[in-house]
Amino acid sequence: MPVNFMPTPQELFRFAPEMLLTLVATIIMVLEPLSGADGKRKFAVISFLSLAAAIALSVAAAGDPGAAFSSMIVVDGFSTFFRILVMVAGVLTILISTNYLRMEEHESGEYYALVLFSIVGQCIMVSANELIMLFIGLECSSIASYVLAGFLRDDKRNNESALKYFLLGSFATAFLLYGVAWIYGTTGYTNLSEIRRVLLDPNSNQNMVVISAATALMFVGFAFKVSAAPFQMWAPDVYQGAPAPVTAFMSVGPKAAAFAMFLRVLMTAFEPVKDRWEPLLWTSALATMVIGNFAALRQTNIKRLLAYSSIAHAGYIMVALTAHSDIGTAAAMFYLASYTFMNIGAFAVVTYIARKGERHVEIQDLAGLSQRRPVVAAMLTIFLLSLTGIPLTAGFFGKFYIFKAALDANMVWLAVLGMLNSAVAAYYYLRLIVVMYMQAPSDEMEELPAPSVGIQAAMFAAAAATVFLGVFPSVVLDYAGKSASFIR
Repeated sequence: MPVNFMPTPQELFRFAPEMLLTLVATIIMVLEPLSGADGKRKFAVISFLSLAAAIALSVAAAGDPGAAFSSMIVVDGFSTFFRILVMVAGVLTILISTNYLRMEEHESGEYYALVLFSIVGQCIMVSANELIMLFIGLECSSIASYVLAGFLRDDKRNNESALKYFLLGSFATAFLLYGVAWIYGTTGYTNLSEIRRVLLDPNSNQNMVVISAATALMFVGFAFKVSAAPFQMWAPDVYQGAPAPVTAFMSVGPKAAAFAMFLRVLMTAFEPVKDRWEPLLWTSALATMVIGNFAALRQTNIKRLLAYSSIAHAGYIMVALTAHSDIGTAAAMFYLASYTFMNIGAFAVVTYIARKGERHVEIQDLAGLSQRRPVVAAMLTIFLLSLTGIPLTAGFFGKFYIFKAALDANMVWLAVLGMLNSAVAAYYYLRLIVVMYMQAPSDEMEELPAPSVGIQAAMFAAAAATVFLGVFPSVVLDYAGKSASFIR
């Protein structure tokens, strides 16, 4: 395929959101050492406004869909959906980060620049139509996330979290890149559409043993990024040790982008060999749900509990991937949107409860929260009920559509096991509600200050979105259904 080194204005416009965020993040990095304490606080506002502008540009670019830069990226309904989703996750992360950084005395423009750089990488991941471009986006997101996990460098928990994330993440990425190399070696292409064309060609005489090995190698990289079994072991330690707002961000933004990457590769390049993917997918989906839910039952730390919860939810989304259909893709998209709001909302409450030094992140620290901060307790209850899958919440319809996709694909046994796992999850989510409403408040809860404006805005926005998607799911699901067909 000929390469055009002179991008057209149309191509630049399609890539405008990423260029804007990269420019703003670079400017913040340059200005950060020149700014005083008051100046550093303005970086949050600048980052917030840049994300809002990038969302607007993404919506505008969706009006003129198509490929750019020699088909290395593609702007379609699918990429636009995830572009906006990861940017919204970034906006909510900034809202819950401002007071946290001030409280920990680590206000810095570097933090917001890293969040923006990570979002740029995630946007490249969701719009990549080329394996090398996909790898570049993945590394851009991952490297920024490694630094964010250890941002409070004086905190040993942060140091441990960042080191584990970096070492294991680099190891998994090596597997992914090795799989990409094998695919290129056997097909001669890294473009997803061209790989699909070669694999569909009966005269291509491809070595299916090499293709299967490359598939397995790439699966290792994908499974690590979405914290799917058997490569989920990093998530509990990293989530527990990282700063609470960073944990909130890592649990939704990079995960949504990784699943988008997973979906696009599966539904385009490797669609002709879907039979070789399917055993890996359903085995991983089942193991991920079981490991996540049953390990969460034993947790006493809220962040660690939500980490295992995140693993379990990755298993539910893997069920949709296993269905390998437009319905399954749309269900995964809707679930990721729902999960973004309910999980980042839950972590917003955890960030507020934890206070300075994150001293209060045990389940018992929630005791009597309904008496001391009834509104906060109500918000957390909404998020927990949605994570459980109670009707009239986004989580209910998310699980409903995923299990429906499995049933439509004649995977009745997988849908039944998924629903049984959801019943197990209800125990540890409802246990938090019992502690908040049915146990007496501790003495430390008396000192709980009012939540900051940013925390309140994030909680109310996430709760409103969670309820809205539970009452009017078709608003997002219809768009997801139309977008799912674009990636075939």
